[in-house]
Amino acid sequence: MSDYGHPVSTQIALAPEISTWPDEKPQLIGSKCTKCDATTFPVQQRCPKCSAGEMSQVLLPRRGTLVAWTTQGFPPGPPYKGPSGKDFVPFGVGLVQLEDVIRVEGRLTENDPAKLQFGQQVELTMIPFTTDDEGNEVVTFAFQPV
Repeated sequence: MSDYGHPVSTQIALAPEISTWPDEKPQLIGSKCTKCDATTFPVQQRCPKCSAGEMSQVLLPRRGTLVAWTTQGFPPGPPYKGPSGKDFVPFGVGLVQLEDVIRVEGRLTENDPAKLQFGQQVELTMIPFTTDDEGNEVVTFAFQPV
């Protein structure tokens, strides 16, 4: 309980296995093929490029370049567990080139297309996504303009 008699909410990750959060500067966790150097996100057991089963975990760069974007104007279909109905707020979705390593699709902290541009620099962050049945704030990764 807080000093005011209200429960203290805990933050938890929507998908804890895909990032190093709660590190202060979280990174996404991918995998890299030891045979052909292909990088994947999220982690995969087999390489999609050469089919080798020799993948090792790798931390992905935090910064990247916005390659493409759109605004998600309606709640996604199942298994989406975020806000819906009157609680739903449209959100930006972007394709981000993380240095010269990999392209990752993810939420953007900005949902106004007029404030986004091709080639814009973005950085990984964690943002509130929803509240679970126990009152925990569930966070997910997103990219914010820098």
